[in-house]
Amino acid sequence: MEKTSLRGIKFDLMLDTVKRFIREYGNERKFVIGLSGGLDSSVTAWLASMAVGKESVLGLIMPDGDSTPSNDINDARKISDILGINVNLINIDQIIGAYKAKLNPDTRSLGNLKARIRMSILYFYANSKNLLVLGTGDKSEIYLGYYTKYGDGGVDLLPIGDIYKTELREFAYYLGLPESIIKKRSSPRLWQGQLAEDELGVSYEFADRILFRLLEKNDNEKIIINEEGEMAKKVLELYRNSEHKRKMPPIALLQK
Repeated sequence: MEKTSLRGIKFDLMLDTVKRFIREYGNERKFVIGLSGGLDSSVTAWLASMAVGKESVLGLIMPDGDSTPSNDINDARKISDILGINVNLINIDQIIGAYKAKLNPDTRSLGNLKARIRMSILYFYANSKNLLVLGTGDKSEIYLGYYTKYGDGGVDLLPIGDIYKTELREFAYYLGLPESIIKKRSSPRLWQGQLAEDELGVSYEFADRILFRLLEKNDNEKIIINEEGEMAKKVLELYRNSEHKRKMPPIALLQK
């Protein structure tokens, strides 16, 4: 039996589509990607290496001493070793320290700042080496707004942006990623103890079911809430409140 995603999309078709996208969008350019040791960045790096070859992918591991567990660094190195891609480790503690000395940020502001620091470093390498920045956001994160605007949302392309989180875990098994990475609980690691599902207030399994009904089946929101329960309101609220992240900034249009 052929392996398929939760939407019934065959994994071999998913693989071919994403590989072709990376090759065509890159147009013979090379790529840089932030490696966190988590599922999304690991799958994206894996696919990019399959699409354009290990020589065309540079990985950056950018830990900070406050919120990056050592096992995440080890898992990021594990992926780079398996793929055979070049990788640089850049500790961002000193950069964070310089901001903290001037701004005295609260926990959430500091967390978002970390994401934007990492984006800046990725684009430094992209500019200096003529690379494209590979985004690692999946469809669930994009439509729940679970990313930092102009942080991990600041990228050149999103190869897995049409793959739900629950689909991505199954896809990762299909690709053969290490099980320790596939089963790791999702977290941006922007502060100690941060876990995605705890912060969102819903599981990815439930969120994906609601998003699937909303985005793929075009179900009415009232019907979704009636059939799925009050928790569906949380997912729909996250979707609506994050709409600004998925659009270009509004422009005041002048009329003649």
